[in-house]
Amino acid sequence: MTTASRDYAAYIDHTLLAADATQAQIITLCQEALTWHFCAVCVNSGYVPLVAEQLRGSSVKVCSVIGFPLGAGLTASKAFEAQAAIAAGAQEIDMVINVGWLKSGEIAAVTADIRAVREVCGAIPLKVILETCLLNDAQIIKICEICRELKVAFVKTSTGFSSGGAREEHVRLMQQTVGAGVAVKASGAVRDRQTAEAMIAAGASRIGTSSGVAIVSGNTPSGQGY
Repeated sequence: MTTASRDYAAYIDHTLLAADATQAQIITLCQEALTWHFCAVCVNSGYVPLVAEQLRGSSVKVCSVIGFPLGAGLTASKAFEAQAAIAAGAQEIDMVINVGWLKSGEIAAVTADIRAVREVCGAIPLKVILETCLLNDAQIIKICEICRELKVAFVKTSTGFSSGGAREEHVRLMQQTVGAGVAVKASGAVRDRQTAEAMIAAGASRIGTSSGVAIVSGNTPSGQGY
């Protein structure tokens, strides 16, 4: 492995969130993460026990999405899912905000929603997915301010399941708003090294992608995944 590949690998949450993902595909995902020394493997919470087993004893972290992909469930259900995922072996949590509440101006409800999961996480890093393709700049700034106040670990651009993925201008705006205390994760439509480089240059310190192998190897990715 080249030094350049190793450097890219440190940014990557190797991701498979498709509803029809099989156990065999998840095992392959974990094997790839171990081979390339990715930062984390990111899956739906139902696969956390399998991923934890596959990665046991390694430096690759187990990451679970919560309230995915819509973020519109009850706050209590998100908190419970996060708690259960952590009990099953999740070492990082990526939760989706309630976008509709934010767009309705229900700032107290949005804040309480994130806080409930943040409290469950404790020392476990919490990444908050904004779904930036559905927000204007003022809304992105507002939710980033909330996340900064709640001291989450990361703000994250996208689920990869909506109308758009990560954009450089959104990553830059998020980074400028949260400042040094909160990191930025770019996810959704980051499928090649050039795009990953652009996101890192804009301020991302983590990349969520199903094309991690293509990014670190410099090869052309196959398919149109996360």
